[in-house]
Amino acid sequence: MAEHPAYPVGLRLAGRRVVVIGGGQVAQRRLPALIATGADILLVSPSATPSVEAMADAGELRWERRAFADGDLSDAWYVLVTSSDPEANARASAEAERNRTWCVRSDDADAATAWTPATGRSEGVTVAVLTGRDPRRSAGVRDAIVEGLRDGTLAAPRHRTRTPGVALVGGGPGDPELITVRGRRLLAEADVVIADRLGPRDLLDELPPHVEVIDAAKIPYGRYMAQEAINNALIEHAKAGKAVVRLKGGDPFVFGRGMEEAQALADAGITCTVVPGISSSISVPGAAGIPVTHRGVAHEFTVVSGHVAPDDPRSLVDWPALARLRGTLVLLMAVDKIGAIALTLISHGRPPSTPVALIQEGTTATQRRVDATLGTAAEAVRTQDVRPPAVIVIGDVVSIGANPGTDPDADRNTHRDTDRG
Repeated sequence: MAEHPAYPVGLRLAGRRVVVIGGGQVAQRRLPALIATGADILLVSPSATPSVEAMADAGELRWERRAFADGDLSDAWYVLVTSSDPEANARASAEAERNRTWCVRSDDADAATAWTPATGRSEGVTVAVLTGRDPRRSAGVRDAIVEGLRDGTLAAPRHRTRTPGVALVGGGPGDPELITVRGRRLLAEADVVIADRLGPRDLLDELPPHVEVIDAAKIPYGRYMAQEAINNALIEHAKAGKAVVRLKGGDPFVFGRGMEEAQALADAGITCTVVPGISSSISVPGAAGIPVTHRGVAHEFTVVSGHVAPDDPRSLVDWPALARLRGTLVLLMAVDKIGAIALTLISHGRPPSTPVALIQEGTTATQRRVDATLGTAAEAVRTQDVRPPAVIVIGDVVSIGANPGTDPDADRNTHRDTDRG
């Protein structure tokens, strides 16, 4: 029998009797998967680990506190033998053989009629790997496959059960490794990707040739795709039965108009999935060595859109109140308005000496950090030619830690501004 490979099969055990002999560490590892199948589980063991006992107390299985007895396997569909008593294990295995019940033995794989594969799950896919007598290799192969499914590097598009719709995916601060696992997997399954300029562009190069990529860039004071056109494109492709990913920089709901798109999709009766992303307002300062809060320095931070000046009637920001705060201010979309913002903050009480960091083009070859003060920030933008996208951090936290400098090689894996920075 050892010369022949095991025949892989998926057991549907919901409502069917499964008997587990032994309540130790092996049972503790195997029981959660059996419980998840909906099986009617009987545990036979004089003792059990605290975790196994908790499963019994929660009603997830029935526990008879005794040793194995002949007849325990009557009407069982599947048996898992894990006890430390070799004689009881052999008797249970023999009874399972007589009853023609598949039996796994943790102490003697050769005496078993079934083997437990290394198993993993990702979004409705069950991966089960058997390599005979090399469980570590089985686990390694399983982990590689599951990780590939989760991060999208192993493309496995849905066909029969896929539901057309739109996923609003926050791409994070630009480094392709900082998108969420779910976001990357949805990208790998997409038919159409509508991408922002500030999304993780390197990921687009990994898409299969059949995927249609639509540029939805909004360049400050330059070319852009109107929001209504973006909404219409999302609706049109979703109604055509396509799996659509709206790839946005940062987080979809942090100055990203994600809710406008979600509402448009809802009005059109289209399913929408929101996948949060890492916001540049936190990640970019952190990756540049700036904590937005720090014990004894700042107990709060405030994220502000600076796309309109403080004296603009469209502004919804209470700038005098922000000036009175003692914590950190993080400004997005504020490069060209930093002069007016700085003057307003100073006029309402913020000291001109307040440290300021301007972090431009994170995680790209041109990434750099320019340090200034509230009184010199506007001049620094002009003389240092700071351009968007950039995140501006105002507060004493800027002075904490080392300045990572402007060496692009040193900064390559730190940050990149996204959202609408």
